[in-house]
Amino acid sequence: METRPDLLPLSSSSQGSAPFRKWKVVNPKDATILVVEDNVSNFVLMARMLAYLGIHCEWKTSGYEVVEYAHTLPRVDLILMDIRLPYEDGYEALRKIRTSLYKEVPVIAVTANASQNELNRARSSGFDGFIGKPLDPDRFPDQVRRMLQGDPVWEYS
Repeated sequence: METRPDLLPLSSSSQGSAPFRKWKVVNPKDATILVVEDNVSNFVLMARMLAYLGIHCEWKTSGYEVVEYAHTLPRVDLILMDIRLPYEDGYEALRKIRTSLYKEVPVIAVTANASQNELNRARSSGFDGFIGKPLDPDRFPDQVRRMLQGDPVWEYS
């Protein structure tokens, strides 16, 4: 696991392209997570790990209609967004989310293209965290718990 102090989100008092956004704390048993992932195997893995935590999840395969789909849900507490998606990538979907009613919902970049450069790009684009693939089944549940407690996760390996 690579968690480095220089990768932590900047506080709003620090200068940087993406200030740290504290979001509401949510009990995992009450949470709804929207997973935006085009790979079925990756979604099934995430859904199983989230179910283990007692978390309800919804699935969308493209960023193209993510805001419209979110409007059909009773609530969305966290969005796990693959960056490389068909039709509209995660960066464009994030821009739409930030101008919608869901602008306060934390959006975490999840990508197989995990590197320091991609993490920096995600941060400067306004993502609230970053998780590299392949997802580690031993770490992912804790990462989700931390995010639902309002703590940022910026890890790419």
